[in-house]
Amino acid sequence: MDADKLSRRWFLAAILYFLISVGLGVYMGASGDHALFTVHSHAGLLGWVSMGLSGVVYRAFPAAAGSRLASLHFLLYQLGVPVLLVAITALHLGVKGAEPLAGAASVAILVSVVIFCWIVISAHGRNSSS
Repeated sequence: MDADKLSRRWFLAAILYFLISVGLGVYMGASGDHALFTVHSHAGLLGWVSMGLSGVVYRAFPAAAGSRLASLHFLLYQLGVPVLLVAITALHLGVKGAEPLAGAASVAILVSVVIFCWIVISAHGRNSSS
């Protein structure tokens, strides 16, 4: 996949999580109930910030976007983050059975991040801008 297309996907996903994070923040502020502050912060950091920065990095390292693993990075991360947010929400609402789901989603996100690091580091020498 080319860097522009992959970056655009990351940016669009980031914008969705920006909306979710700000919306949840407004809800918590208006209601005075801040019980879901960890969901808010995870949506902001794993969603808006990390996804947006992934888009920037793929633009800065276009050879990384051409890796076959780049799609796997995107897929695992896009599966892991919403599952983690739902699981964290469930945990804060008292659903103890959500712990394994949060754990599995966290591992998926970690694997995705390891793949991302590998892609960027290994592509560094192949970029024309390096």
